[in-house]
Amino acid sequence: MPSYRCFPSAKKKDSWPLGIVPPTEGSLDRETWNRLIVTLTQYSPAGPDTRCLAYYNPLTLGATDFDNLHVRAGRLGDAEILYDQSEADFSPSNLWADDRSWVLCTDYDLWATKIAGLPALINALLNDSEIEAVRLPWAH
Repeated sequence: MPSYRCFPSAKKKDSWPLGIVPPTEGSLDRETWNRLIVTLTQYSPAGPDTRCLAYYNPLTLGATDFDNLHVRAGRLGDAEILYDQSEADFSPSNLWADDRSWVLCTDYDLWATKIAGLPALINALLNDSEIEAVRLPWAH
């Protein structure tokens, strides 16, 4: 299970080991984001043309205007560029297919990303050698 503590024993003098720069809290690193987009594209009915929506949490943007939603709409095939939005230097908090076949949610407090979708997509993520994934138990 993801932990609310992000490897506290791995830190050296308030920095990450070997000069590693961690992703912003509540964000995936760019390599994992790009890999997820590739996998989501393979398991989406319309492939790269799948309509999707991306949400940026206003707290991670430093925004104070909570009435202004930070949602982008577009094609899944173009989703890699969402990491390069001018007002953010991190991945969206949520990304989901317009047909609701899958949803991705990056949790700021747990330093984890949850994905719900069809079993084939979940199995692909669990078996991907480049993505660290675990299956979470269903809550009752």
